[in-house]
Formats: sequence, C-alpha cells, structure tokens
Amino acid sequence: MKYLWTTLSVKEMERSLDFYQNILGLTLKRKFSPAPGMEFAFLADGETELELIYNEKVKDIKTGDSLSMGFKIESTDKFMEFLKEKEIDIHSGPFQPNPNIRFFFVLDPNGYKIQLVEEM
Repeated sequence: MKYLWTTLSVKEMERSLDFYQNILGLTLKRKFSPAPGMEFAFLADGETELELIYNEKVKDIKTGDSLSMGFKIESTDKFMEFLKEKEIDIHSGPFQPNPNIRFFFVLDPNGYKIQLVEEM
C-alpha cells in the first residue's frame, strides 16, 4: 500500500494555488476541469500529492477543527518573517513542546490549518 494524496475542497482555486505554490513551495503537477464549474489541481513535494477541488456549486466549505497539515521549514523565525512580508497572519504559536521541535500554525485561504515545523 502507498499513500497517494490528500484532497481539500477550496473556495477559490487560483488563490489556493498561489498559497500552496508561492508560500509553501509545492509544485503544480496537473490541473484540469472534469465538468463545467469544476476544477481539480494536484500539487506535490516529492511523491505525495495535495489535490485541490473547486466546485462552483459548493459554497460552504467545512474545514474541520481537528484537521491540520504539517510542512517542514528550516527556521521558524525566518519563515514567520516571510509570512509577515506576505501579510499572512500567524494563527497560533510558536510552540516548543520539547527542545527538538518548534512550530506554529497559519490558515490557508480556505481556513485549513497549516502547521509549520522546525526540527532542531
């Protein structure tokens, strides 16, 4: 068995693509429209992909309170400064639950929690 992707419903495809490509550094692998008013996009960093789905008929996206996606970063302080320059608010943190890890959370354009993790 192999883990392939995580799927997120999005409110605005272009805004979401901008965030995941230009803020988190994922690469767009493919994008297509399977039907009028729908768009699918697959982004990746390595083999595992993130699938974004836009459907103009779905207006209320439920992001869930317990879902978050984690991304490794080199420096908490530098990435927080980068986000500040991009006018992206820190949702919570930074936290350092032990000497080996430091992390904080932001929200993507749809309200999904993104955990940014520095391994020390």
